[in-house]
Amino acid sequence: MAALNSNSFYHRPAAKFSPSLWGDQFINHISDSKVTEKYSKTIEVLKNDVQSLLTAPETKMIDTMNLIDTLERLGVSYHFENEIEEKLQQFFHLNTNYHDDEAYDLYTVALHFRLFRQHGHPISSEIFRKWTDVKGKFKESIKIDAKGMLSLYEASYLRTHGETILDDALAFTTATLKSMVPNLGSPLKKQVEHALVQPLHLGIPRLEAHSYMAVYEEEEHKNKTLLKFAKLDYNLLQMQHKEELRQLSRWWKELELISKLPYARDRIVECFYWALGMYHEPQYSRARIFLTKTIAMTSLLDDTYDAYGTIDELKVFTEAIQRWDSGEISRLPEYMRPLYKAILELYIQFEEELAKEGRSYASYYVIEPLKELSRCYLEEAKWFLEGNLPSFEEYLKFGLITSGFYYLVASSFLGIGSARKEDFEWLSSKPKILVAALIIGRLVDDIGSYETEMERGQLAIGIESYMKENGLTKEEAMAKFMELSMNAWKDSNKEMLRLSCNKSRELLTRILNFERVTYVTYKDKEDGYTHPEKVLKPYIVALLVDAFEV
Repeated sequence: MAALNSNSFYHRPAAKFSPSLWGDQFINHISDSKVTEKYSKTIEVLKNDVQSLLTAPETKMIDTMNLIDTLERLGVSYHFENEIEEKLQQFFHLNTNYHDDEAYDLYTVALHFRLFRQHGHPISSEIFRKWTDVKGKFKESIKIDAKGMLSLYEASYLRTHGETILDDALAFTTATLKSMVPNLGSPLKKQVEHALVQPLHLGIPRLEAHSYMAVYEEEEHKNKTLLKFAKLDYNLLQMQHKEELRQLSRWWKELELISKLPYARDRIVECFYWALGMYHEPQYSRARIFLTKTIAMTSLLDDTYDAYGTIDELKVFTEAIQRWDSGEISRLPEYMRPLYKAILELYIQFEEELAKEGRSYASYYVIEPLKELSRCYLEEAKWFLEGNLPSFEEYLKFGLITSGFYYLVASSFLGIGSARKEDFEWLSSKPKILVAALIIGRLVDDIGSYETEMERGQLAIGIESYMKENGLTKEEAMAKFMELSMNAWKDSNKEMLRLSCNKSRELLTRILNFERVTYVTYKDKEDGYTHPEKVLKPYIVALLVDAFEV
């Protein structure tokens, strides 16, 4: 078949995306090895001090649990993973009587519940019964305990299906905390205001650590050694992240794809933000670089299907991706050739890198989802360009794939050395936790990108289809999408418990973090990726520009 003429008479959708916010800011970053070395030495000394706090044999369970929470919220718990795991395992098997012991107030019980659940221990939500009345409703008398209310609020986000006591707790604490805010003093007021906008469990761990640092600094009983350790560690990790982003920005610029595809979003920094949300710890450097490159390519693919290509062009492009062969390049329209070539070359690089550790097989498990993604992109492009509105069921069948999240979750495993063939096989069987992530990703993305798509003169297919089928307004459809995504969070929470899934928590946490990044990027009806100036810019500044004064 001859190459298509890209000046076909078909309507070409016009998208005018804003340029990159960052210019060459990150390409020009220069690392200072002396500062890095100085920070590293100080951190090692402080780390030993903090470790001795955590492992002190005479410390009470309540104090150790508070310390674990603080370490996690300050973003330094990755240094003490084994010690924390050991402590929680030990405490969980004590079968503490939370009901009758007066030492366990609402704040403490909710904190312990949240920590156990976060680490996969299936603690029962019935421990909250002591604060309910004969009708099963939460007692009005606990409304005066702001700290307890906040702790219960955060704990309730780890609920699973059928836990009505936690559904009630969320409604009860949300209303109570909103009414309390004006009368609270700092730093509790800051914490409550932040939690109402961004619950901890649904937040990106690295961003939550940045936010908590300011709160902890104001705490009356703060541990100054711990605070200094957390700030230095944040700054040191940020230096590593900046160096990774410098390499990625240079790679992106040298590819010159944005000048060749002027219709596409130029978002390499935002792609790296996404990868940072998946894993910020130092040992995941390669994984972040792999994933950022993958997301950047996916974004260009998405824009080619969604914002520029004609149906005839996209059919040929999709066929070329299925064949996965450089011989296909000559069949493609001129403008598509650099993108296709760049995708094939990227996977050759990945395979060469993975072959060094006997894991070259992993690329197959990412290329196959990419082929599936392109097929589903084509179906959606037909709906857009031909103006057809599918049934919601049909939309969702394709939409769960075109969110790109199955492909990207699989890609997030590529750079993790412990991810083996059986892990990729498990993921390709679309387990329940992945399906939950796909639902959250698709529906929250649909809510966030609705206005952007309508402004471009496109059908926002998911919402429009649901509105039409159910006779709902836009607002009602969006509320329903949010309800369905919150139900999927319950599935995800269940799968994160050890009884439900036998996969390593290292891999499960990647899926959970994907849900978190999606939620933060698209919540409040915003498309933070397409329009980063409002939503993502302050987050990226916090993650990659501003360092803490120590």
